[in-house]
Amino acid sequence: MSTPSLVATPGPELSADLEDWGPRAGADVGEPMTSGRVLYEGNGIQVGIWECTPGGWTIKDRPDHETVQILAGRAILTNVDGTSTELTVGDVLTLPKGWSGRWDILETVRKLFITAA
Repeated sequence: MSTPSLVATPGPELSADLEDWGPRAGADVGEPMTSGRVLYEGNGIQVGIWECTPGGWTIKDRPDHETVQILAGRAILTNVDGTSTELTVGDVLTLPKGWSGRWDILETVRKLFITAA
């Protein structure tokens, strides 16, 4: 039998200081810097907080599923077909395994993320 695991309390955990994760690999616009903190990892699932300064990059054939909630900032997410969506505080989205497209961070974004293999 499994028991639930509380991984974060809303206020303190979601706004806490993050670890420096360095430059965003593959960036082709700006010099986006990332930081974050993993709150839970196990059974092919990872939950955490991620933050990135302005910049942009392309993703081709995403290796996992990701669901996020935007906690701060603003970004544009563009699908490979050219359709785009502006993401702002409170937005929730899922990027499926195999998704291709582009992230353009307009204002430093902080997000809660959940990835699954």
